[in-house]
Amino acid sequence: MTPRVQNIGARGAERRRRGGMVWLVVGVLGAAALVGVRAPRAWALALAIPFAAAATGFLQARERT
Repeated sequence: MTPRVQNIGARGAERRRRGGMVWLVVGVLGAAALVGVRAPRAWALALAIPFAAAATGFLQARERT
């Protein structure tokens, strides 16, 4: 197996990590808001977008891609 090529430096990884944290906060606040207003459970599907963006940011930072 060949090693992965890292195409971002420390600054780019930090930007992706910070973006992941922002999206994680957006997702958690969105979840809290949905619970607070007692929204139907189907609305929770919309939270997949910010949580997926957070995971993508964290994974890209870890793999430096």
